[in-house]
Amino acid sequence: MDLVSSSTIATTATNKNSSDIITNATPILPPPTTPSRYENQKRRDWNTFCQYLRNHRPPLSLSMCSGVHVLEFLRYLDQFGKTKIHNNACPFFGLPNPPVPCPCPLRQAWGSLDALIGRLRAAYEEHGGMPEVNPFGARAVRIYLREVRDFQAKSRGVSYEKKRKRPKQKVPAAPSAQQSSSAPALVADATAARGHFVMVYWQHDQTYYVMEEGQECSCNQQVSG
Repeated sequence: MDLVSSSTIATTATNKNSSDIITNATPILPPPTTPSRYENQKRRDWNTFCQYLRNHRPPLSLSMCSGVHVLEFLRYLDQFGKTKIHNNACPFFGLPNPPVPCPCPLRQAWGSLDALIGRLRAAYEEHGGMPEVNPFGARAVRIYLREVRDFQAKSRGVSYEKKRKRPKQKVPAAPSAQQSSSAPALVADATAARGHFVMVYWQHDQTYYVMEEGQECSCNQQVSG
């Protein structure tokens, strides 16, 4: 009885300790994912736009924001631009690389504005906005971006048209070693004529033309050396 009791007690203690370990164990959580560069930039752009609405006179709420306010925001950002946009009267209008500086203003590049609107449009819907009333997708905003693109292309002498990718040409696959070994070493094509014939055959990727006189040849005849 003592041996049985001791064994039972030991087993009970072991099970209790195992239960405590499982109960008190800290769950292993997956490592937190690092936000991508796009997500970080989108968050900063959204915070900048919300700050602009708060500083607006009078202050604007997000529900009151329209495409007109988005255009005001884009024009407000022009003062922080770093791209030289030549005026029509500038002698360097249309030149991609002017030889000397000119007094034309710096503006936001069209590509930067287009990417900014794309990020803000996505952020607006992520924060509960309805796609149907998204001010960043308004028609007036699209027209403004198109006009900015066209004028900057003329002013800077650059093209924003996307280049079409040329279709890749299919390269015929080389025959395998097994196919090469099973193929006949010599293939002949003969045109028999009275008194002479012309034989065309190829061997090891080389083409040969053989002319003989006074013989007749069948299409299956092989020519040596």
